[in-house]
Amino acid sequence: MNTSRPRPGRRAELLAAGAATVTVVLWASAFVSIRSAGSAYSPGALALGRLTAGALVLGAICLWRREGMPPRSAWRGITVSGVLWFGFYMVALNWGEQQVDAGTAALVVNVGPILIALLGARLLGDSTPPRLLAGMAVSFAGAVTVGLSMSGEGGSSVLGVVLCLLAAVAYAAGVVAQKPALGTGSPLQVTTYGCLVGAVVCLPFAGQLVREAADAPVSATLNMVYLGVFPTALAFTTWAYALTRTSASRMGATTYAVPALVVLMSWLALGEVPGPLTLLGGALCLAGVAVSRSRASRAGTRTGSGTAGPAGTAPAPEEPPERTHGVRDAREARPDRASGAT
Repeated sequence: MNTSRPRPGRRAELLAAGAATVTVVLWASAFVSIRSAGSAYSPGALALGRLTAGALVLGAICLWRREGMPPRSAWRGITVSGVLWFGFYMVALNWGEQQVDAGTAALVVNVGPILIALLGARLLGDSTPPRLLAGMAVSFAGAVTVGLSMSGEGGSSVLGVVLCLLAAVAYAAGVVAQKPALGTGSPLQVTTYGCLVGAVVCLPFAGQLVREAADAPVSATLNMVYLGVFPTALAFTTWAYALTRTSASRMGATTYAVPALVVLMSWLALGEVPGPLTLLGGALCLAGVAVSRSRASRAGTRTGSGTAGPAGTAPAPEEPPERTHGVRDAREARPDRASGAT
């Protein structure tokens, strides 16, 4: 009986998968909290309050862990992702969800993973294996099904659709910009300073936040704080951790699990019983994620590429090493060479 411990590479893959799971679960919970907090806070004020809470938590963790400043080479990616993903994306999505129903918002925002795959292939050299493309196609079909099943009559507007589309573009661009920064900065550094940049971008909404906080119910303020601590501080850090160990395209495809989890959480927390079409769409989202994150079998790898290692070792990776503008390419491309955990 083989009682040996898992290979270091396999252990790193499991940790990355666990971090990605934490991310999608917390991001799914954010939709429920945004619905509550958004009734008392305007889009910009909600984004600023969320980012402020997240930056305070992350800053305290950095001080406790004695994390220094990110290296100079990481600041370009941190700044771009902070402005686009932490700042612009949150404001646009909050505003868009006030203009359209939840189903339409989820459908339009789920263009993001497709844009990540296209930008990742063009700018980072990410590969797009058939399994990834097939999984994304299945998940997108599921997202469309969920969106159509949850859409209400007369609940959409052109402005809302445009805002959600802009949010999806900002999300994709922010992810692709963040990937090279993780080559030299730690996940905690990249997340903390990206969140801080986003908070600075949202400072013009400070007056609104102060006025609205004085009149907002306690439940809405608590939801805003929850958004900052868990879906922002924790989930963005686990996202960055997982992103250091896989491609941007594969991580983007993983977020297709969010609509299915939102359906489940709305059912459990809000008593919103999903219909058969919604359940079918959620199942398709999860099936597509499973396909996109799967890898070719060892036998198939040996036969197809002839590059598998000797018996008892891991087969050759399905994807070639990523090109991240010359920054620690080999380390990012191999799970067993990843940077330290946060």
